[in-house]
Parts: sequence; structure tokens; C-alpha cells
Amino acid sequence: MGATMKDIARETGLGLATISSYLNGGNVREKNRVKIEEAIEKLHFEVNEVARGLKTNRTKTIGIILPELNNIFFSEIITAAEDLLRSHGYATMICDCRSDVKREEEAAEFLLHRRVDGLIMMPTGAEKKVLNKFRKSRRPVVLIDRRMENGDCDCVLVDNEGAAQNAVKRLMKKGHKKIGMITGPDNVYTARERQRGYELAMQESSKARKDTKLLADGNYTIAGGAKAMRKLYEDNPDMTAVFISNYEMTVGAMMEINDLGIKVPEQLSVIGFDNEDFARAVVPRLTIVTQPTEEIGQAAANLLLSRLEDKDETSDKTSDKIETTETIWLKTGFVEGESVADIS
Repeated sequence: MGATMKDIARETGLGLATISSYLNGGNVREKNRVKIEEAIEKLHFEVNEVARGLKTNRTKTIGIILPELNNIFFSEIITAAEDLLRSHGYATMICDCRSDVKREEEAAEFLLHRRVDGLIMMPTGAEKKVLNKFRKSRRPVVLIDRRMENGDCDCVLVDNEGAAQNAVKRLMKKGHKKIGMITGPDNVYTARERQRGYELAMQESSKARKDTKLLADGNYTIAGGAKAMRKLYEDNPDMTAVFISNYEMTVGAMMEINDLGIKVPEQLSVIGFDNEDFARAVVPRLTIVTQPTEEIGQAAANLLLSRLEDKDETSDKTSDKIETTETIWLKTGFVEGESVADIS
């Protein structure tokens, strides 16, 4: 039979209330903490997480919903979030919804029934009624990378509009006027923001050539990026530069550029998105916009932890949602490569 709290009490000489406080994450004196931890190791004590969860109404588990688990950008963010949550005693339960709205709703329902303490989510669609159940149960939700219409949730975002606008302006400073863009799905927040940044940059320039044929949807996939690159090239033979607005599409576009025999940057200048390793592997080295994936993951985890602490401290048990929400904005970076020619 395994050791119990009473065994730890006898071993340490401490009261059950002190030991219970330690096991449930409460504050205890340092000397008492040392005694308890030494007794736990000596007696091989194991916490009954199921019983503790029933008593505290906590499972010490955080749900995470991703559009695509095999997406490097998403996986890097979640790795950073998971590391920080684990250091605070939380396990994670990760669901891949395959960028499908129905799967996403099913994942949220699954995590809700598994009684996760909170949710980190990168929403696929524009509106999610299922999250109302999380808010009504006073379980915090933090959205990453994408806002949600009518979504009363905390968010961690980067300045996608500014990133795209700055990338296009860099091309303009090098003398480029006819600049194409490979866009993402218009139902995805980041895709809309990046396209808006491109359009703002083009509108601000009196020299830039504005043409709807300079836009091609790559659907945030490798195959889509390749198809969009071919369409841009065929529709705009005099195009001198292209901005590709996410990593998968950047990979696909560069593959298609190679297949078409286009020389970069002599015939076409290119600015891509994310993944410095890929940018360094491309010849010539690719110029890219970068996102702070580790910071995004850590910010989301910290925001969720702070909401859980607030929930512990509040005495208002009748509130069905967090009264105020917070949006954390992070800046993108830029890595200069050799894929942009100066034609001014």
C-alpha cells in the first residue's frame, strides 16, 4: 500500500493542513517545504491526481487546439508554451483539428468534458460559439495568432499588417514597382491582415503598379504556394518581385520557381515568411519576415496562468466570464538574405 498524507505528517511532524496546502500548490514556509519534499522522496509518496482534482475542481491540465500539428510555426509555439506550463505543474492535452471547423468544435467539446483548467487555441474559423461554454464555466481561453469575431477572449498576436507593409516597402525601396503577393485564405485573420498590409503599401506608393492579377491565393499550403506562384508568373510576365505571406506557401513557391527556371534575384526578387533554417538552405539565401514563436508561446502560457491565479483569488463565484480581456502584441523580425535585387 502506498504512503498517505498521514504518513508524511508522522515523518515531518507537520499538520495535515500544511501538507495539503503544499500538495495543492499553496504557500508553505521554506523549511516546511524542504521537510515535506524529503518525506515524499523517502516514502515514495505519489499524489492521487484524480482525487485531488475532484477536491480542488482542478485537473492541472491545459487543452491546446491547433489547426495543423505538422506546421513548424505552430509546433514551435506550443513547445514553448508547454515547457512553461510544465514548469508550473500543468500537463497539456493537444488536439489537431486539421484546419476543419467541425473538428475544431469537436476538440473543444472533448477538452471541456475532460475538465481541462484552461484552453490555448489557434482558431480556424471566424466565430466559435463552442467557446461560450468555456467562458460560462469560468475557464480561461487564450487565442494565439488569430483573432475571432465576437470572441471575448485574451489574445497573443503579432503585427501582421505592419510586417507585410514593411516587407513590400523594402521591395519598393529597391526600385520594384510591379510586386506580386501570394495570399492566404480570406477566412483566416492573419491572411487578411497580411494582405491589408500589402495593399496599404501599394496604395501609399505613387509608383507601384496596382493590379488584382498581382494577388494569388496559396491557401497556406505548400501545394497552394506552388500553384499561386505559377499563376502569378503566367499572368504577370513583367513582375519583378513577389511577397509570400506564410512559410508553407514560401516553400511551395520556391519549389515552383526552381521548376520554372526563374533566377532569383536576377529575374525575380523574393521575400518569404518564417523559418530561418529554410531561408538559409535556399540558394541564394532567402530574405524573410520572422515571427517570435518562443515569445508567443510563453506569452500565451503566462497569460493563461495569470487568469488561473485570478480565478483562485476572486471571491465572485457567480460570474460567468472574465470581465476584461487582454491582447498582447508582439513584433515581427526581418532577416536579410540575398533574394532581393536593387533595380532602382
